[in-house]
Amino acid sequence: MSTNLTRRDFLVRTAAATALTAARGWAQTPPSRAPFRVLYSNDLTNILSCTSPWHKPRQSLTDQMIEATVDEVTGTGVDVHLLQPGLGWIPWWKSKIYPAEEHYRWVEQRTGAKPDAYGKYMLEGGDVLKPFIARCREKGQAPFVSLRMNDAHHLEFASEKNSRAMSASRFYLEHPEYRLGPDPMRSDQHVLNWAIPEVRAHKLAFIREICENYDIDGFEMDFMRFCALFQQDKTTREQRCGIMTAFVQQVREILDRTARRGQRRWLCARVPCLIKGLDALGLDVRELSDTGLDMVNVSAFYYTTQHTEFAAIRKLAAQPAMYLELCHTIWNGPKLVPGYDTSLFRRTTDEQFYTTAHLAYARGADGMSLFNFAYYREFGSPGRGPFSEPPFHVLKRLGDRDWLAQQPQHFFLAQGWNNPFERPALLPRKVEPDKPLAFNLDFAAPAGGWKKEGRLRIQTGKPVGDAAWTAKLNRVELPPNADVTEPFPNPSPVMLGTPEEHRAFRVPTAALKDGPNRLELVMSGGKTASLVFIDVALG
Repeated sequence: MSTNLTRRDFLVRTAAATALTAARGWAQTPPSRAPFRVLYSNDLTNILSCTSPWHKPRQSLTDQMIEATVDEVTGTGVDVHLLQPGLGWIPWWKSKIYPAEEHYRWVEQRTGAKPDAYGKYMLEGGDVLKPFIARCREKGQAPFVSLRMNDAHHLEFASEKNSRAMSASRFYLEHPEYRLGPDPMRSDQHVLNWAIPEVRAHKLAFIREICENYDIDGFEMDFMRFCALFQQDKTTREQRCGIMTAFVQQVREILDRTARRGQRRWLCARVPCLIKGLDALGLDVRELSDTGLDMVNVSAFYYTTQHTEFAAIRKLAAQPAMYLELCHTIWNGPKLVPGYDTSLFRRTTDEQFYTTAHLAYARGADGMSLFNFAYYREFGSPGRGPFSEPPFHVLKRLGDRDWLAQQPQHFFLAQGWNNPFERPALLPRKVEPDKPLAFNLDFAAPAGGWKKEGRLRIQTGKPVGDAAWTAKLNRVELPPNADVTEPFPNPSPVMLGTPEEHRAFRVPTAALKDGPNRLELVMSGGKTASLVFIDVALG
């Protein structure tokens, strides 16, 4: 075969190469790491589920409300705004793949239920992405779409003949054979099986439609809503990773093909904060980086936590920008009544936000992300307050690692997420007399090192009476401290416990290490109890 090129062949090939380079958004080399510092995720449903200054109970969805969610974080340091257009099953954008008219007509024919508030908005000509993107452009925030890859919310109601079935799509209901398991009440079974090509193709079609029709700066694949994609006993890690790497490569190709000339459309993935979770979902961060993944959003599903494997995930790939996700709560308590949004929850405080961010930066983070931040506001069943406006002032500091390194510190270990990737759970932990317990707590030293003695507290689920406790940190025995009060101001009293449920200890600076710290606890006397919370305050 001849290798000689005609002038026309040369020009055609050169033009094709130039077009491909431009579509991928770089000149001759791949782009540097994504420059963003603070990502803000907006689930959209907070607009109607939360009471806010711009939404009162029972008000209908409007474009102005969508714009208000962008306005309220303008000037706070947020440089990427990720909108989640629903649960990922029903398009809340102008879709030709699965039009709103088709979905809500089908639901009404099958169940008799009229469209919900979001359905009415769509049927009246609404499009959540259009006003969102325009407002982000106006306010200087990069508009991203975050699409949930396998959300389980409300799918337990899919077969019912009433309005509770509104969130299940026709594709979902007509293919029960695509589900991970037979139990419709279990979220890890009633989502779809990503080993099935048709399942992946269905989601990819939505991604393609969004990228082709909307001027977004980036796209996030949310693999944490929910974190089940495969039947673990019927797939190997290699099989799962092969499937997911190919899928992410397809998304990368769509972003490159649909980008404006000279634009880099950033690709982000919301992933588990533990390596075992990455393996279960088939997410090989190194392979995904080579495929073109720009950003990794490391998540604990719904909670602010300091118990992660962030440093280990960071070592897997040098190229992507990595972010630690922070949320409005560190720990959800019991449900007051059955159903969604009925649990008590312990709020994340300013100091916990700042300390968690400082720790993440020390372990290699490029920035922070926020999830469900709006849910400081009143939502769900009554009796779970007090509620408040979100602490938007916190956002202004999360990108300033130098400032964070100079703040008082509040490290903690909470019950938090019922993590499917860690069994047994770290907390709650059964405490029996004279049987030692051990924990690893990751501490990051502040600028200039620790200068003052700190305080360790432990909280049990009920009073343990006169039981005596001993505590050692890195083999240094800690003297008891009678002060068991909150170390920093906390506007929410929910789940803080009573004095009788706490013990406290002094923490000398000589006992502290930058990195893993081993805490050993022993209860002498008393009755079997449950340890639910540990914190260390360092000034």
